[in-house]
Amino acid sequence: MTMIENGVVPIAIDDGTAFYGLPSAAELTKLANELWVSGEDPQPVHPPTPEVTGATYPTIPETPVAPQVPEAPAYVPTSMPAGVAVPTDQAADEKNVIRVAVRDGAGEPETDSLYALSDQVHGEHTHRNDGITVGSKTLQQIRDDFPILKEQVGGFPLVWLDNGATTQKPQAVIDRLTQFYTHENSNVHRGAHELAARSTDAYEAARQTAADFIGAPDKDDIVFVRGTTEAINLVANAYVKPLLTPGDEIILTILEHHANIVPWQLIAAETGAVLRVVPCDDSGQLILPAYEKLFTPRTKFVSATQVSNVLGTVTPVEELVAIAHRHGVPILIDGAQSVAHMPVNVSALDADFFVFSGHKIFAPTGICAVYGKKGLLDAAKPYHGGGNMIKDVTFERTIYNPAPNKFEAGTGSIADAVGLGEALKYLSAIGMPAVHQWEQELVQYGMKELATVPGLHLIGTAPGKASALSFKLDGYEDGAVGEYLNRYGIAVRTGHHCAQPVLRRFGLESVVRPTLALYNSPDDIDALVRALRGLA
Repeated sequence: MTMIENGVVPIAIDDGTAFYGLPSAAELTKLANELWVSGEDPQPVHPPTPEVTGATYPTIPETPVAPQVPEAPAYVPTSMPAGVAVPTDQAADEKNVIRVAVRDGAGEPETDSLYALSDQVHGEHTHRNDGITVGSKTLQQIRDDFPILKEQVGGFPLVWLDNGATTQKPQAVIDRLTQFYTHENSNVHRGAHELAARSTDAYEAARQTAADFIGAPDKDDIVFVRGTTEAINLVANAYVKPLLTPGDEIILTILEHHANIVPWQLIAAETGAVLRVVPCDDSGQLILPAYEKLFTPRTKFVSATQVSNVLGTVTPVEELVAIAHRHGVPILIDGAQSVAHMPVNVSALDADFFVFSGHKIFAPTGICAVYGKKGLLDAAKPYHGGGNMIKDVTFERTIYNPAPNKFEAGTGSIADAVGLGEALKYLSAIGMPAVHQWEQELVQYGMKELATVPGLHLIGTAPGKASALSFKLDGYEDGAVGEYLNRYGIAVRTGHHCAQPVLRRFGLESVVRPTLALYNSPDDIDALVRALRGLA
């Protein structure tokens, strides 16, 4: 159901400006200094709220509001250049606001500021990351492997909770890319020189690593493409479309990302095929009896996600595969949101196709692995034509290479494939069962803590869910919540997350979506919750 059917009109901004007209960091600091210079308690100052049609929301505070949390010592930077806030000798008052002085280049105090609210959101450093073991490493060791996690955003430590959109990269992957471009860079296959041999070896080794990581029988069952979207388009056009006649059916689930909906709509429009959709219950779990009832003699293919990118629901892929095969129907599993969070074995699962993107599993962008059973890859037609995928060409006919080369026309993302291999080695060394166990504990902690925020409603509560902690906060537009969190260095994603059908199943058009990954800490969740309490 849509928002309009619920009697809710989508919000429009008349003047086309940002929803709350958020000030810059410089403006925030200037305003804060002016408020404190008199030594009196500041009164809230809000910019005019832009006019909206259909609904209005409370104004987001112009400066970060200190949530009611236990006091902690003010954050002291390791170096203090001119204009940077440092603690004053005067203790903070009972307003739960940490007061600091802004010093000029000579180190003399000039004015007070609200600059050092960092500890109120991010909390005093705890050493629990050192005491948490995930497989072969402590959590702190894992975090130290990712250099971007030391980044500051607006003076606050980065809290990366946008892993559903992309993950950060460990130093091992960054170093491997540097090594490739420094010592191995060449196009692959057929080159009669040393660098071509090095590049080809590295590329094919990455293919073997990908096969091993997901339990594929052979490295040649792995095709490299640019991303999960291209992977699903490849399977839809190269294998499924030639099977279809008018009236044939393809089964999808309500939980799908648009990348697992639109390609099937395109080939259905071309062939006259029909899409059938598996529903979910109010917790976000698929309704398996309804799934089985969708199969008819006209069912030709099933494509389903393993983890919902917006609800975090882990689907029962073993049952989905078994039911499809009982009806003689092949099935594709979209692993983009699952493979970084849990062990996957496509042989044990008996999946016909399995796809996942590198950038969702700590590897570079622009690379994806497509697993297909050998017989199905052999039966599939080429998707793109060009160099590398051919064995012999005349103007009368072309003889194609066997898979996987048949589907890798032109120059691929060679270095990114090598980076993918390195990322998978990194995870394998830690151990995917341990990664899964840790993330399950973290998700449960996140759900419990977020439930303490007044007016916050979690969207997607299926047992055993992965990564996503999507929510709505009463009285606030999602984009404004995301902007507010960004002021504290907390990165989340807002919007429909390319999953409009499932959001509309819950009567929504958008949500705020924090998503967790291996390197996230309970401290990250605590920072998120403290910040949200400033709005609640």
